[in-house]
Amino acid sequence: MKSSVLTRYRVMAYVTAVMLLVLCTCMVFKYGFEMGEDVTFAVSQAHGVLYIIYLVFAFDLGSKAKWPFGRLLWVLLSGTIPFAAFFVERKVVRDTLPLVSGVRPEPVKA
Repeated sequence: MKSSVLTRYRVMAYVTAVMLLVLCTCMVFKYGFEMGEDVTFAVSQAHGVLYIIYLVFAFDLGSKAKWPFGRLLWVLLSGTIPFAAFFVERKVVRDTLPLVSGVRPEPVKA
């Protein structure tokens, strides 16, 4: 497997996770303080488009890494749970790095 597949996934995992946190903040302002409705709409649309791109890249990585369905589903859904994508991305990289051609895994520090 090429390292670009993992890199694309990692970038989109972080972008999607950050956008989800921004969206959650916008929702608090929209429903808690009744302000920022237009900003919330724009951020929600941007997150939706970026999440679709994330799904494509995560599915591509999962199919090349030959993940079981349950793991693939968890990785795909992690973009909808605040903070989950950060933790899932770390685990995916740690588990997938040995499959990437020419890259040696770094030792995990406890």
